[in-house]
Amino acid sequence: MKRETIAIHGGWDGDPTTKAVAVPIYQTIAFEFDSAEHGAALFNLEVEGNIYTRIGNPTNAVLEKRVAALEGGLEALSVSSGMAAIEYSLINIAEAGNNIVSLPQLYGATYTLLAHILPKRGISSRFSASDDPAEVDKLIDENTRAVYCESVGNPAGNVADIEGLARVAHKHGVPLIVDNTIATPILLRPIECGADVVVHSMTKFMGGHGTTLGGMIVDSGKFPWRDYPERFYMLNRPEIAYHGVVYVEHYGDAAYVARCRTVCQRNTGATLSPFNGFLLLQGVETLALRVERHVENARQVAEFLRGHPVVEWVNYAGFPDNPLYPMAQRYLGSKRCSLLTFGVKGGFEAGKRCFNALRLFKRMVNMGDAKSLACHPASTTHRQLTPEEQLQVGVTPEMIRLSVGIEHIDDIIEDLAQALEQSKREASEAVAISVGGR
Repeated sequence: MKRETIAIHGGWDGDPTTKAVAVPIYQTIAFEFDSAEHGAALFNLEVEGNIYTRIGNPTNAVLEKRVAALEGGLEALSVSSGMAAIEYSLINIAEAGNNIVSLPQLYGATYTLLAHILPKRGISSRFSASDDPAEVDKLIDENTRAVYCESVGNPAGNVADIEGLARVAHKHGVPLIVDNTIATPILLRPIECGADVVVHSMTKFMGGHGTTLGGMIVDSGKFPWRDYPERFYMLNRPEIAYHGVVYVEHYGDAAYVARCRTVCQRNTGATLSPFNGFLLLQGVETLALRVERHVENARQVAEFLRGHPVVEWVNYAGFPDNPLYPMAQRYLGSKRCSLLTFGVKGGFEAGKRCFNALRLFKRMVNMGDAKSLACHPASTTHRQLTPEEQLQVGVTPEMIRLSVGIEHIDDIIEDLAQALEQSKREASEAVAISVGGR
């Protein structure tokens, strides 16, 4: 099936008992065993079945199968948020004394996780000087356990050279983990480019309506964990945290995501609720249609902003003279993501003035919503970073990040026009007051 069809039908053939067409919400904590022997067989992984919603739930299982199919992966695990997906994807194979090598352009909370949270657990992070795979290559050593990147950086808008990063990672015997939240599998499938694991904040474009938190880890099933028995011993030796199972023997190519489920999620509990799983399934069904409208609206917004006298710069990979254009053309083809940034002339205060003047755009830190959203990263998502760290991840003081929604384009542009005009007017009034005061 094509991706548009998978988004509607993937992972679900209907309920043979009730003949329900829609996926039911299995709002239950636990599942009954037929007997003590049946319960033992489930825990010993001798038979398939449901045990406890913290480990797996039938509603969420459909979502997992659907997203895995959309990404071209083997198996997937749903979790409670995108950040939980990122954390699990890393701690599943890394421990104290190991390191993660990452591109520098990252979502603010991801940067904080890598730079400040994981190091407290003994897992250090190394950020490359740029997104050039050669720079990443320099940082990998015998203690590296993964290379990490965002397929499209948030908010920098850079498009990662996934094929180049995969070659570098595989040369050193480590997996490439890619956050594909912004591009979604409609625009880009990292596994087809060599990625081993894909993570998502389902909260964003996949859910699409700003109502539901969720995350997803998709395992390609292609990384040769067996070839590195010492480096990835947790997949190659008996797991004391789960009945002594040897994951590569019992689960084969699905070993990675199986350990995520039975060790990381089972014992730390970042579980997606079945109701959230149901809501996310509704969002995924319309993903392809929404992305099409997001992309076209963003193109027109970028062109409008580029011609506005109050706008200092526009970072949009669809412009041929943008440094991001060649890589975007290579991985996204003729389409571009609906996340873009621009700078208002006048620095930090000018950016805030324009941000505050928006009416249709919702001022919030989410993205990928059907509604148009705006964020001033320097004062919100990346506020906890130092000015130097902000610049490293692609945030400047005057920057406004737009997640262009699916409203009528005329209304979107009209709101931006009035906000920019009001920002200009307030700046002129502030100068007049200052001059008058002197």
